[in-house]
Amino acid sequence: MLQHREVDVADADAQAMLTAYFAERAEGFPPEQGEYRPTFPDPAQFAAPAGAFLLVVDEDGRAVGCGGVRRIQRSPEPEQLIRFEVKHLWLAPAARGGGEGRRLLDALEERARELGAQELVLDTNRSLEAAGGLYRASGFTPIEPYNANPNATDWFGKRLG
Repeated sequence: MLQHREVDVADADAQAMLTAYFAERAEGFPPEQGEYRPTFPDPAQFAAPAGAFLLVVDEDGRAVGCGGVRRIQRSPEPEQLIRFEVKHLWLAPAARGGGEGRRLLDALEERARELGAQELVLDTNRSLEAAGGLYRASGFTPIEPYNANPNATDWFGKRLG
């Protein structure tokens, strides 16, 4: 079974996973949307108490995926909920299909709760159909755009009880 390990986003394994993720996204990005624009995360945004970054590691300790959560602006009036954003959730192709994406998303949600999140949000691209299905199956619902990410077409949110 795969494990999750919290790391600094500047960690070599984290950087390798992010590089692989960005390369895959660039290769499969819908041409009608222009060029994919990756942004490597700021380490300070993914360290407690502002956030966390998790690696997915196999039985041999090799990284096979990653994902992070970070605190962002509060939700709009009137709720003003403490809002965290899920970012860079990705698994290497060999690690897909066994429910690990769901387990990683659950681990990120739990970590966000521990850091005080009252709401989780994320953005994605409609071309990532499996990701959209995962988010909907995990209780995320469509929301209004909360950022100007040029790579995103869909925005989702989930209140945490």
